[in-house]
Amino acid sequence: MKRWLLVLVSLIVGLGLESTSVAGQAADMNTLPNPIDAHVDVWIKELTVVEVRDAIRQGMTTAIVAAGGLEQNGPFNVTGKHSFIVEAAAPAIARKLGNALVAPIIDFVPNGDINPPTGHMQFAGTISVRQETYEAMLTDIIASLAQHGFTDIVLIGDSGGGEQLGMQAVSDRLNAQWRGKPAHVYYIPEYYTEDQWNCEFMKNELGVVQKPDVCTPTRDLYHDSYEYEVMVATTDPTRIRPAQRIKAGLFEINGVNMAPIEKTIANGLLMVDYRAGLTVRAIKKAMESRR
Repeated sequence: MKRWLLVLVSLIVGLGLESTSVAGQAADMNTLPNPIDAHVDVWIKELTVVEVRDAIRQGMTTAIVAAGGLEQNGPFNVTGKHSFIVEAAAPAIARKLGNALVAPIIDFVPNGDINPPTGHMQFAGTISVRQETYEAMLTDIIASLAQHGFTDIVLIGDSGGGEQLGMQAVSDRLNAQWRGKPAHVYYIPEYYTEDQWNCEFMKNELGVVQKPDVCTPTRDLYHDSYEYEVMVATTDPTRIRPAQRIKAGLFEINGVNMAPIEKTIANGLLMVDYRAGLTVRAIKKAMESRR
């Protein structure tokens, strides 16, 4: 009996010390000078607490919150397609802005009812969350960023439906609550809607014409398309399975040959830069209109 009592007391004391220790660390990290040279990165998760703190103090007060998703994308492109595209685009946007950091990508978005399954949830690999779950998560992420001094919080989503509707709803609610306060949320639909599927850019800048030559999501057979594959390939070309597809004689999409992979990646980088550019223009326009 005494042994169990000692264990219980130790746990209680330990929890108390841990709580005190964490509080002490929080205070220290607000004042501690960085003891080493700062690492330079736009991803918040790749920075230390003092690096984020100092970046904000030096004017990096814009935060980008980007949502992707895990859903079925056919036999050639991975389920994380949308997340990997914003993984490429979000840092490009941040670098063009010059005063922005990027929050971790949101992988979990509404993708249909879970049981009975609807939409993408009818296919393996898809993960869905309820609309209210997604909006609650968005709200807490944005509030966390604002708490630490980010004053301009930008929302972009790479998929449609509830993902975009949720961003609009959350930004409207928070901006109403925060009226008169320093932080403001900017939902940027142009990231998703302007030259959707990059049709004009592909034709005019890359000379790529898919078959059939129509700019709609129903053009493809697998919920996959050239623009998706080239941008995903910039993060890791194995995510579009080039070796396996070459072996099977299937390394093309919508009538466009994806070989050589080096050209595919190069076109993907151009497309990421294009989407980053149009998004930055929309962000600046939204910020100017607020002023």
